[in-house]
Amino acid sequence: MVHLTPTTANVTPQRETRPDRPGLDALTRELGLLYGCDYNPEQWPREVWREDVALMRAAGVNLVTVGVFSWALLEPRHGELDLDWLGDVLDLMHSAGIAVDLATPTASPPAWLGLRSPEVRAVNADGVRLSHGSRNHFCPSSPVYRAAALRIAGALLDRFGDHPAVRMWHIGNEYGQVCHCDLCGGEFQAWLRRRYGTVESLNTAWGTTFWSQRYDDWSEIVPPRAAPYLINPTQNLDFSRFASDQLLALYVEQRDLVRRAAPGVPVTTNFMGFHPLTDYWRWAPEVDVVADDAYPDPADPDSPVRQSLAHDLMRGLAGGTAWMLLEQAASAVNWREHNLPKTPARMRLDSLRAIARGADGSCYFQWRQSAFGAERFHSALVPHAGPDTRLHRAVVAHGAELRRLGALVGARVEARAALVFDWSSWWAAHEPAGPSRRLAVMDQVLAYYRPLWRAGIAVDVVHPGGDLSGYDLVVAPQLYLVTDDDAANLRGVVERGGVLLLGPFSGVADADAHIRLGRFPVPFADLVGGSGEEFCPLPDGGVPVTSGALGDFTATVWGERLRVDDGEAVASYAGADLDGSPAVLRRRSAAGGAAWYVGTIPPLGVLEVIVARCAAAAGLNGALAGSGALPDGVEAVRRGDVLFLLNTAAAERSVPLAGTHRDLLTGEVHPGTVRLRAEGAVALVEGSP
Repeated sequence: MVHLTPTTANVTPQRETRPDRPGLDALTRELGLLYGCDYNPEQWPREVWREDVALMRAAGVNLVTVGVFSWALLEPRHGELDLDWLGDVLDLMHSAGIAVDLATPTASPPAWLGLRSPEVRAVNADGVRLSHGSRNHFCPSSPVYRAAALRIAGALLDRFGDHPAVRMWHIGNEYGQVCHCDLCGGEFQAWLRRRYGTVESLNTAWGTTFWSQRYDDWSEIVPPRAAPYLINPTQNLDFSRFASDQLLALYVEQRDLVRRAAPGVPVTTNFMGFHPLTDYWRWAPEVDVVADDAYPDPADPDSPVRQSLAHDLMRGLAGGTAWMLLEQAASAVNWREHNLPKTPARMRLDSLRAIARGADGSCYFQWRQSAFGAERFHSALVPHAGPDTRLHRAVVAHGAELRRLGALVGARVEARAALVFDWSSWWAAHEPAGPSRRLAVMDQVLAYYRPLWRAGIAVDVVHPGGDLSGYDLVVAPQLYLVTDDDAANLRGVVERGGVLLLGPFSGVADADAHIRLGRFPVPFADLVGGSGEEFCPLPDGGVPVTSGALGDFTATVWGERLRVDDGEAVASYAGADLDGSPAVLRRRSAAGGAAWYVGTIPPLGVLEVIVARCAAAAGLNGALAGSGALPDGVEAVRRGDVLFLLNTAAAERSVPLAGTHRDLLTGEVHPGTVRLRAEGAVALVEGSP
C-alpha cells in the first residue's frame, strides 16, 4: 500500500517540467487540439457503436474517455473477467483514428465487492456505513478495495497496455470522498506518526492542553466524528490533509502500475476546480496531465469569471504548461435544483474560454445522452432526440473551428500577476467558532480576481510557497493560514520592488492553525505599515468609510481595529466603534514596491480601484494594452500570438483595436473595431491573410 509523506511547514509541493515525463505533446502534435468526450458504449447495443463512430468522425472528435464506470461489466463476479467487449470498442476507435483515454473503473466498485467485504464501503462522520447503488462508495483505506482496484487495473493493462488506441490512462474518477471508519482511523494514526514523529509533538501541534484533549498513545486518536460540540480545529485540519493524501495514494499506486506496464503513455485523473476536499497542489506533481471538470451554471451571472478563475488555477497547477478540460456540459446538467440549458453559443464560449486560458483539449460528458440511470437528464453531444438537433449541429461546427486553432497547441499565457491560494488555509479559515461565518474565502478570492479579469490582465493562481520571481503583482485575498517560509516568500515580492496586496483576515494562523500572537497581520505588519489588535465583524448595514483616494464608501461584514505605524491610511472608518481606525493600509518600500492591506470588505467598485492602483504601480497592462478599456461583459485573453475576445453579455459589443486582425475561427478580417455578437467569440492574430 502506498503511503505519502505528509506536508510539513517547510515543504511546498512543486510541479516539475521534465523531458522524461509524458504529457499532451505527443497527442496534440499528431491530433491538434483535443476534442472529445466520455464514451459509455456499454449503455448501448453494438449496432449503435458504429453509428457513434461515424458521427464522431463527422464532428471532429479525436479523443474519447472509455470505461470509467464499467467495473461491474468487466468483472461481473469475483475473479471472472469479461474484457472482450472493451477490446472491440478499442479496435473500433483505432480503426476510426480516434484516440482513447482508457480509465481504470475503480470509482464505482461492483455490488458483489461490498457485499463480500463490507469494510470496502465508506463510513460517514455519524458512523453510518454507506451502501452500494450509487458511486464513489468505497473506503480509500480498505486493503480489500485497494487490492481489488489494482487487480482490475492490472487486468486492463495486461490486455490493453500496448493497444494502439490507448494514448492516455485515466485513473478513477473525480476523487473527493471522505471516510471516517476504523481503517481510516488506523491510516490517520500512521499519517500523523509520519508527520509528527512523537505523540508529544502532536500534542503540541494540536494544542491538546485545551479541553483535556491530551493523547498518550497514537491508538487513542480517531478521525473527527460526531461529537457533542466543537472538535479540535488542528485535528480537523490534519484530517482534511490526510483525507486528500489518502485519495492521492490510491491514484499513485494505480498510476505506478500503469507506468511500469505502459511507460511513455501519460496518466491523469480529473480534477474539479476549487474542490474543497482535495489539495491539488499536492496532486499536481503526480499527474502527467492536469485535467479538469467544469460545470458552470448558465443561471449564474458570475459563471464566466468563476470559470476563468478555475481555468487559471489549472494553468497554475500545470506550471504554465498545457492542461485540458476533460469534462463539461454541452447544455444542461441534472443535479441542480433548476437546470437551465446552455445555448449553443454559450457551449462554444465556455469551450473557447478554456482554450484561451491554456487548455490544449476541450472535452465533454458525455457522447450520447443516457436513456436510463441517475444522469439520464444530463446533456450530451448527441441528445435523446438524436443528431438532427440544434445542439449536435453546434457540436459539429465547434469541432471544425477547433481544428483551425491547431497552431495554438502548446502556446502559453504569459502572466505577471499572481493570485495566491492554499487549501490548508482555506480549510483552517472555515473552521467553526471563528469571528464570522459571513467572511468566506472563495468569495474573497473571486472578489479580488474579478477586477483583473475585467481589465484583461492575465493571472496565474499560485501556491504561497511557489516561485513568485516572475510576478510584479501578487494578490493574497484571504490567506488566513501561512507558514513562516511562505510568509517570507510573499515578503520577498515587496523587497524586490513588486506589489503585494493582502485581503482581510490574512496572516492570522501558523501551519498548525495556532493564532499568531502579537499585532496582526503578524508576518506582514511591518510590511504594510500598520497593525491590528481586534477582529470586528460589522453590523448589518455596514459602517461608513472615508477616503480621498478611493472615494467614500460603506464597509460591510468585516472590520479590523487597525492603527497606522509607519505606513499610510488609504481609507478610514467614519463612524461607530471603529471611528478613525484605518480600513485600508499601504506602505511603500525602499526598493520601489508597495504592500497593501485591506482590512474590510469594500464594495466591488472600490475594490476594483484598489486592484487597479496596485496593477498600475506594478506596471501591468491588460490584453488590450494601448487600446483602451474593455466593454462590459467582454473578457480578453492573450495566448501566444492569439488574442481571444469573449463576449459574455446578452447583447452585441464593439471592441476598438489598433491595426488589422484576422479571426482564426472564421477567417474574417477586422480592420480596427471588432464587433462581437451576444455570447460571441473571436481568436485574433494581427494582420490579414
